[in-house]
Amino acid sequence: MIIRAARLRDMPACADIVNTWIDATDWMPRVHSPDEVAEFYRDTVFERFEVFVADRDEQIAGMVALAPDNMVSALYVHADARRQGVGKALLDRAKREATGPVQLWTFVANRAAQAFYKHEGFTEVRRTEGDNEEQLPDILYVCREDGVRATP
Repeated sequence: MIIRAARLRDMPACADIVNTWIDATDWMPRVHSPDEVAEFYRDTVFERFEVFVADRDEQIAGMVALAPDNMVSALYVHADARRQGVGKALLDRAKREATGPVQLWTFVANRAAQAFYKHEGFTEVRRTEGDNEEQLPDILYVCREDGVRATP
């Protein structure tokens, strides 16, 4: 597996991983159609953020998107690749690419993600009762560990 910068041709596979996760997660409402999710990834995520993919034998096993403000806006791993170090490798890459402390949001209902982020050095900063388009309670985490790249 290699972690590399994403190319636009990777976008459909990334959007598919997100859409599959939404459909497989019983507590996650579908706010946008699969086509709208793909459009958002094409027009926003891949245009504005640094996106990295986990490439295993030319198949996308996962993706992470890092916003210019060091916010991880997305971290998704294909169901067949979970618990194999893919998420950690992607998150480590985001931490290395960040210019400051990395932050991210996760839903309160996503207990597996919370345990993962805590294990990876993230600390809870605050919670909301659902100040997001899904209207689900969520948690903001920050990681202040060393390894942040110097700004040029």
